[in-house]
Amino acid sequence: MIADVLYAIHQLAEQHPAAARELAQVERLPIPAVTFGAAGPVPVLIVVGGVHGIERIGAEVAIAFLTALGSRLSWDQVWRHALARCRIVVLPLLNPVGMALGQRANGNGVDLMRNAPPSRGRATPLLGGQRLTPKLPWFMGRRGLEVESRALVELVASETRDAPFAFALDLHSGYGVVDRLWYPYARTREPIADVAAVRAFGALLDESLPNHVYTFEQTARAYTIKGDLWDHIYDERRTVLLPLTLEMGSWAWVRKNPLQGLSPLGRFNPIKPHRHRRTLRRHLPLLELLVHATVSYRAWVPSSSSR
Repeated sequence: MIADVLYAIHQLAEQHPAAARELAQVERLPIPAVTFGAAGPVPVLIVVGGVHGIERIGAEVAIAFLTALGSRLSWDQVWRHALARCRIVVLPLLNPVGMALGQRANGNGVDLMRNAPPSRGRATPLLGGQRLTPKLPWFMGRRGLEVESRALVELVASETRDAPFAFALDLHSGYGVVDRLWYPYARTREPIADVAAVRAFGALLDESLPNHVYTFEQTARAYTIKGDLWDHIYDERRTVLLPLTLEMGSWAWVRKNPLQGLSPLGRFNPIKPHRHRRTLRRHLPLLELLVHATVSYRAWVPSSSSR
């Protein structure tokens, strides 16, 4: 599993050597990133996969997007013009050790999405993060950011420091039979500072992809987390930042093929080849919309005076 994903990333890096870099290494496994587009103070889209090692499909969707992007740049003038006005950064596999071990957490047993400094308020018991033991799921870690978490925090900070606007899309699977697009906060139902931009994007999503499959909602509407990494990244932002989490509803795959629910991999990933292919293409329209929305942010993000 990990070998296939790393091989696909390696092939992409060889095809675009100037765009590829290594953010860090964990137990000799790389955390790679690939960047396309303009440098400097331009709007940015960051796509992240493989935060939870068992959720292989997130990394594969990120790789499918990267592959399509790299292929289209060889002939598609529309995409070339778009990338002259924005920057796309793809981090396809944040948790390589977790994927190699076939587990949600990293090699230290830490759930990276609950590895941020704990926030105030009441979190959903256990699911919202716990510091008791790495032997239980959703372990937050005892102190500080893990190497993988720090790599993501530093990447977002460096790429968005001078950007006038930024999107992030974090690709996950699990939780329900429908695909959800979540936005912060995860710790509370209180609105974020950029709630006007969130609502504007929700309207843009409905108008531009009128038959889309996503439930667009705040993360805390599902459950609350007291150490959510994207909450932490959002609070440290220096620009308008909309971090979205795509939670692909893996229970739908299990419902259609109950036997796959007997394995951890099957509970979080499409196993049947036709469902796997369908999932890889299912979310490309959303990613393409995010590219266009990033380039054209001035046309739909409310101005500071109207927020």
